Amino acid sequence: MIPQRFSERMRNLLGSESERLLSALAEPPVMGLRVNTFKLTPAALQQLTSWPISPVPWCSTGFVIPDELRPGKHPFHAAGLYYLQDPSAMAVAETLAPKAGNWVLDLAAAPGGKSTHLLSLLGKGVLIANEVARGRLKALGENLERWGSTHAVITNNEVARLAQGWGAVFDGVLLDAPCSGEGMFRKAPEARDHWSEAAVLGCAARQEALLAEAADLVRPGGVLVYSTCTFAPEENEQVIAKFLAAHPEFELLPTGLSGVSPGEPLWVPTSWRSAKLGKAARLWPHRQIGEGHFVAKLRRIAGDAPARAYQPFIPAPGATRALWREFVSAALTSDPVPDLVLVAQGEQLYAVPEQLPRLSGLSLLRAGLWLGTLKKGRLEPSHALALALTGSGAQRTLELAPENPQLAHYLAGDVLEAAGEDGWLIITVAGFPIGWGKRSQGIVKNRYPKGLRITH
Repeated sequence: MIPQRFSERMRNLLGSESERLLSALAEPPVMGLRVNTFKLTPAALQQLTSWPISPVPWCSTGFVIPDELRPGKHPFHAAGLYYLQDPSAMAVAETLAPKAGNWVLDLAAAPGGKSTHLLSLLGKGVLIANEVARGRLKALGENLERWGSTHAVITNNEVARLAQGWGAVFDGVLLDAPCSGEGMFRKAPEARDHWSEAAVLGCAARQEALLAEAADLVRPGGVLVYSTCTFAPEENEQVIAKFLAAHPEFELLPTGLSGVSPGEPLWVPTSWRSAKLGKAARLWPHRQIGEGHFVAKLRRIAGDAPARAYQPFIPAPGATRALWREFVSAALTSDPVPDLVLVAQGEQLYAVPEQLPRLSGLSLLRAGLWLGTLKKGRLEPSHALALALTGSGAQRTLELAPENPQLAHYLAGDVLEAAGEDGWLIITVAGFPIGWGKRSQGIVKNRYPKGLRITH
C-alpha cells in the first residue's frame, strides 16, 4: 500500500496530476532490456529473437519488453547478450556519455546495470566499478563477467577513501546515490514499507555529503552525474541546488536525453532557487516508460588537471606467460588480449589495462579480465574468458540451439556426449559463447560455474 503521507506530498507537488502518478504506481512495473553491443547490435538481437520489443526513447540500445516474456531465463541472458534493466535507469549512463579512452568511476556500482552500460559506451577506456556494500559485490562481479568486460576494475571502498587516494583524475564520475526509493514503489514493496519523511531527510543529508566527496574525484573539464530513483525534491533538485551554491567550480548542463521531463526549480527554497535546475531530468512513471528517476549532469569548469598516478604492475613471470601462450595455441584461434598486461596474483592470471589509476591502499577485488587458474604445468581457463571471446575465438566449439535439451543439461552442470577432437572447447548458443567444456573421447566434462547452474 502506498504510504498516505507520501500521497499527500505528491498532491502538494503535482496538484491534480498526482492522481495519474498514484494510479501509475498501482500498475505492474515496466520491464526493459539493454543490448550488449560488445557482442551484437540491437537489430541483430531482434532478428535473432523476433521478440515484440519496443525502443526506449533515450537509449538506442534499450527496449521495453512485454510482461509475458521472461528473457532472464533464456540462454541468451546467460551468454551476456543483454542486461535486464528498468528503462528509466538507462537514462543515467546516457547522460554521462563517456568517450572512448576515458577514465570513468561508478561509485555505487552494484548490481552492475549502469556499469555495464558505461562499459558499452566507453569501449577501451577504464571503468572503476566501486561498491561499498560487500554483500552486493558477487552480483556485480557476475554481471560484469557476463558482459565480457576486459577494461573494468572492481573495488570496495568508501567514497571519501577513493577521493583521498586518487584526487581529481576521472573524466566521468557517476553517483547513483542511495535514496528513499519512491520511484521503485511498484517494483520494490520494501521501499514502500520503509518510507517515511524522516527517511527522506536522512537520505538527503547523506546524499549531500556523498556528492561533495564525489566532486573531489572529477578532473577539470570532467563530468559528474548525480542520480536517484526517488521523487522527493529534498533528494533531487535541493541537493543539486545546495551543491552548486557551495561549489562554484561546477556548472549544471542539460542531460541531452530525449522524451524526459525537466527538473523543477520551484521545488527549491528561494535562497537556492535557479531556473538552471530545469536542465536536470525527471522520469515519471505516469509520463515516461519505466520507474521514477532523477538525473543531473554537472561539469567541473576547465582548469589545470592534476597529474595522474598510474598503477605499477609486475608482469607475470616468463614461465607463466608461456603457459598462457600454450593455452592460446592449443585452444584459441588468436590471443584475445594482446594489448593488455598479463599479471599473476597467486594462482590467478589476469589481463590488465596498462594504464590504471594507482590502486595501492585501496580494497581491490579484480582488475581487468580474469583469464584462468594456474595449475602445475597448465592453465585452466575462467568462465570470464569464455564470455569475453567471440564464437570464432575458440578452435573447438559445440553449438547448442536454445531449444536443444542438451543446452539445459549443460546449464545444469551435466556431462555431455559429443564426438570430436579432444581438448578445451566453447559451448555456444546461436554462435555466442556461454561457457567451457573439456572433451575426452567423446565425453564433454562440464565447466559451467557451479554457482550459476540452473536445475532442470
